[in-house]
Amino acid sequence: MDLKTIQAVELAGGIAILTLNRPERRNAISIEMRLEILECMRKWKESESVGVMIITGSGDAFTAGFDLTEFTHPERFSEIFETSSRYHRGLWNFPKPTIAAVNGPALAGGFDLAKLCDIRICSPKAVFGHPEIKFGIPPLVTPLRWIIGEGLARHLCLTGKRIDAVEACRIGLVSEVVEGEKLLERAVKIAMEILETPMEALKLTKKLMIDCAGCGFEEAFCQEHDRVFQEFLLKRASESMKK
Repeated sequence: MDLKTIQAVELAGGIAILTLNRPERRNAISIEMRLEILECMRKWKESESVGVMIITGSGDAFTAGFDLTEFTHPERFSEIFETSSRYHRGLWNFPKPTIAAVNGPALAGGFDLAKLCDIRICSPKAVFGHPEIKFGIPPLVTPLRWIIGEGLARHLCLTGKRIDAVEACRIGLVSEVVEGEKLLERAVKIAMEILETPMEALKLTKKLMIDCAGCGFEEAFCQEHDRVFQEFLLKRASESMKK
């Protein structure tokens, strides 16, 4: 695929890096970009050589959110909606670990992109917020409440307040703040730590994270304890006794 809005690189050892690459538009997420991201995820989802995906941005921004110029073209509204729906669901359901290396502002749809990843780290220049609420557009609340809790998620979504890297780390939105020139290097190191785990276990852990996100205790326990016991612990113990 001839990529025009993103860069896609595969490193040795199972790490794929997806870079949003429209710096002149602060990496605004267009229809074309969503389609290219979906194609990369489709490829990496099936690839045996990719185990972790890192997402970052080129230039000074992670992404300022959706490309609003496209909303001035009513004939594209159905395409905007359809690609947005598939892209968000595709990222949330990506079966392998994802890391957002947030190098600058992540606003509106850019904030959504970051919070749909499994792990977030950021540079001191990162800013997070949902300014779209001020223009009458309700933000995506549920993934944020899973990360930082109900009260803080409601506060950020209702006020549109922007928070900096230090505050994002304090409330648990990001796990680390890393100097800009070392941000991607740190993301790669985290990916390498993840890849020390057998891929089968990583995939099941990610699946359980997705499937059990809205579950109560008993439903989640049946999956995270009972299923893991049967499919991993007891199976492995049985196999080791045969050796």
